[in-house]
Amino acid sequence: MTITPDYYLVLAAMIFTIGAIGFLVRRSVLIMFMCVELMLNAATLSLVAYAQALDNISGQTIVFFVLVVAAAEVAVGLAIIVAIFRRKRGATADDIDLLKG
Repeated sequence: MTITPDYYLVLAAMIFTIGAIGFLVRRSVLIMFMCVELMLNAATLSLVAYAQALDNISGQTIVFFVLVVAAAEVAVGLAIIVAIFRRKRGATADDIDLLKG
């Protein structure tokens, strides 16, 4: 049995769907943060699958830029989450207005 890029694209679609549903349903800031990371990972998986299917390395080079953006998002996102949790324990996404000066 040969694994074709279609399998990877279906897996990426399922991971992206799980991340999108989790982002829309959950109110915890940490869970929403992890769901955004799931969606970014699904996008990178689909880029690598297309790069392999088209026998072109440009999709894999774009993945490095996506990973850099994800790392920057982790740094900024965790800083915001820590600031929210310092103000109020067990904060939700509705508590973002606590950060107003």
